[in-house]
Formats: sequence, structure tokens, C-alpha cells
Amino acid sequence: MPANLPPQYFEAERNYRLAKTIPEKVVALEEMLAIMPKHKGTDHLRAKLRAKIAQLNEASEKKLATKRMSMAIEKEGAAQIAVIGLPNAGKSQLVCSITNASPTVAEYPFTTHSATPGMMEFENIKIQLIDTPPLVPQAIDFWLPPMLRQADVLLIMVDLADAPLEQMETIINQLEKMRIVIGDAEAREELEFSLWHKKALIIGNKIDLNNASQNYTALKNKYGEQFPVIAISAKEGTGLEELKHKIYEVLDIIRVYTKAPGKKPDLTEPIVLSRGSTLEDAAAEVHKDFLSKLKYARIWGSGKHEGIMAKRDHILEDGDIIELHL
Repeated sequence: MPANLPPQYFEAERNYRLAKTIPEKVVALEEMLAIMPKHKGTDHLRAKLRAKIAQLNEASEKKLATKRMSMAIEKEGAAQIAVIGLPNAGKSQLVCSITNASPTVAEYPFTTHSATPGMMEFENIKIQLIDTPPLVPQAIDFWLPPMLRQADVLLIMVDLADAPLEQMETIINQLEKMRIVIGDAEAREELEFSLWHKKALIIGNKIDLNNASQNYTALKNKYGEQFPVIAISAKEGTGLEELKHKIYEVLDIIRVYTKAPGKKPDLTEPIVLSRGSTLEDAAAEVHKDFLSKLKYARIWGSGKHEGIMAKRDHILEDGDIIELHL
């Protein structure tokens, strides 16, 4: 039985041949299916077009997955911090000032188009900061939401010289569209989709400019009870050392040191753990076999007696020194 295809079908077929991208090809094939008359003479052709659409969609998914993996930034150091904000807030200037990264820094907006990681040194540990594109719809690519959900803390930058309260509202709304909430969000728990709750630190940048101090006071009055809020000037270097300490506090991590029996402790490379971690957690971080083979441990620090024996469930504190015995 002949297919008896109408002229519109051949026009769609021509569009398919001229299409350069997978989405364009799929649209043309779907148009061909919609135009094609339904009878026995078109059954074979219809099945062939559907198979082609499925093949193109599968190829598109693989390509997208590969692109996602290429944009992923592996966590390095003690923690990963995503630096976010609206255009011209000073994110790139900050990352450039306190890390070894070299993002593009300029006085005009939208200079950051991709994610740039850098390592910030704080005392004897390193913390990864990631400069991100501005949180406006035209700059939010598919890879940005997963990156922000992965981060340990969101560092929110606002320009103190340009309506910082309005900036915060815009940023919070954009995050919620990504299913990311900061601060107390218990009222949203009834939603049917997953939410990512993130710790946040608010930075008011450009404190050196006119009206910045007044705007910073307003920012702190509104958000200071929910989040730590700090004022800096990334360009002038004001408040950057205080910011490093504040980042460490928000991460809520501790540093624990190890020593071999009869030797001095190694204070250069601490084990970094979440606050509330136990001696057992530290042993597992040293080596996976230590957890099962650990017989006992001695501990120094935190106001304890020097070298006191400790149980596996002993909760560690920042600066503790442990001696593991297998």
C-alpha cells in the first residue's frame, strides 16, 4: 500500500536534512510523524522515524552527561565554598584576592562565564573557593545548580553600594528555583520535591564606598540573626583576614593531629573532621584498617590530662592530638 505522503511531509524532511543540531533534527522528525497519514502503508516508515528519534534522544543524553562531568569541580582541601552573587558584586575580585586562582576581574558585569576554583590558605589547612557566574537567569547554565548543591557552604556576596537588601531577595529567590534553601526553611518541608539546605555566609562588599556603612547596618539588622554577616572591601583588602576566620567558623570543622608513640605530633597536616566527630571517625580517616584494628588511643589537648586513654566514642575537639595503638 503506497504511503501517499503530502507535500508538507517532504518540506519537514528537507528541514531534517538541513538541521545541524540534535534538537533541530528531533523537531523535524516529530513534525514528519505528525504530518504523515496513519494507515498500513506508513507503518514501516512511522516505526523507522520513531526509532530514529529514540536514537537521537539517547545520543543527546550521553552528550549532556559527558558535558556535566566535564563541568564538575572535584572537591579539594578541607571544604568547598561556592561564591555566589549578582553581577558586579565583586565575586571574582574576592576569589582573586584570597586564593591562588586568577578569574577575570573587571568593573563591568558578566565577566564570569564559567566556574573558577582556587585554594584559600587558613592557618595550616586549605579551603577551596569557587567563583561562579552571576545568579541571573541568562547566566545560569545547567551545571550551576548541581555545583551549588554540592558545596559545603554558600558564600553570598552583595554590593553594599547598590541596594543590598533587594540583592539578597533576588538571590534567595534564584536559589529556591534551584531547590536550594538557606537558613530556617522548615515551612517548606511539605513540598513534594527534594530540597537542599545549605549553610550560608553573607558578605557585604565595597564597604569603602559612600553609603556602604549605612547599607551594611540595614543588611545586618535584617539577616544577622539567621546568618553570619561580614563587611569587606575585596578591592582594598579590608576585612579579608576576618573573613577567612569567619569561613572556618561557618564550616563547623575541627583539626585533629596524630603522633606516633614516643615521637612529637605532626602539626603540619591535620585530619579535618566535622564538629562532633569521634576518635573512631578520626581513626577511619587515617586509614580504613585502623578502624577495625584499633586497640586503644591516647589523647592530648582540650584541657585533658596529657596522654589520657580515650574510648572510640570520645568526641574530639579542635586541636586535639591523638596517638593510635593497633
